[in-house]
Amino acid sequence: MTDRSHALSPEALDMVVAIARTGSFAAAARELGKVPSALTYSVRQLEDALDVLLFDRRSRQARLTAAGEELLREGQLLLQQMNAVANRVHRIASGWEAELTVAVDKAIAPHAVFDLMEAFYALKPPTRLRMRSEVMTGTWEALASGQADLAIGVMAERASSQDIRFEAIGEHQFVLTVAPHHPLAQAPEPLSSTTLAQHRIIAVADTARDLAPATVGILPGQDVLTLPSMAAKLEAQLRGLGCGFLPEPMVRPHIASGRLIRKEVDTPPRVVRTHYAWRQTGAQPGMALTWWLHQLASPATRCALLDLHEGLIL
Repeated sequence: MTDRSHALSPEALDMVVAIARTGSFAAAARELGKVPSALTYSVRQLEDALDVLLFDRRSRQARLTAAGEELLREGQLLLQQMNAVANRVHRIASGWEAELTVAVDKAIAPHAVFDLMEAFYALKPPTRLRMRSEVMTGTWEALASGQADLAIGVMAERASSQDIRFEAIGEHQFVLTVAPHHPLAQAPEPLSSTTLAQHRIIAVADTARDLAPATVGILPGQDVLTLPSMAAKLEAQLRGLGCGFLPEPMVRPHIASGRLIRKEVDTPPRVVRTHYAWRQTGAQPGMALTWWLHQLASPATRCALLDLHEGLIL
């Protein structure tokens, strides 16, 4: 039997990932710093070595075949594992991780995260920092899948792995607000679920890819406007495009100025407890992760992470 494993180099896998992500050989070539003809030749060499077709060339777009889809899935996992091994080796040799990936939920105050990044870089560490912006289940998924080393803003403890540790950051109180010109602005309180269901709600999209995404506060049959961030949701509510629940610190200045009106509902107050989580293996954490965990243990840092306001967004 022919050994085809020699064809599956990191460079070959990166090439397949880039083509699938960009949708064309030309765009992938630009991203990888290659000429299109060289990239096309490399793909054909890979296909010959594996004795399969990876891309359907009958369309203008670079569409993966079934074999290509499988290689993409397994190749991405392989690249993650190879990076993890390289990171562990580097950590053992120097104490510092080669790279630290931090997943941050969009319900966490961006200015506080940038303060942490600034303080981290002041140490002049050898560790490369990679930040991921996620929402709800996507924040947990990034950690659980091994794509992140630390997750900030995990909304609930999930007992799926014994090697993942959780610590509480604090609580978010979510309140319902509408613009003064929204139909619900003059509606009698407390608002019932029946009343709310008649009006469009604005939601932030869960970024989970493999796990089931969460839906919070959406009623059966309710019209939904889904947006990519808390800042976008706030802007939509200020424009009267719908109603929705937002963290109280974020809407506080807008309520004070009259740009938003807080409405009471006939359901219990919505309080979300948020955590940070990291993978705890038998080995001592690297120096970069240790530094971040030390900062997150500070009550002042935890308070700042919950101090949402309009502004920068990760």
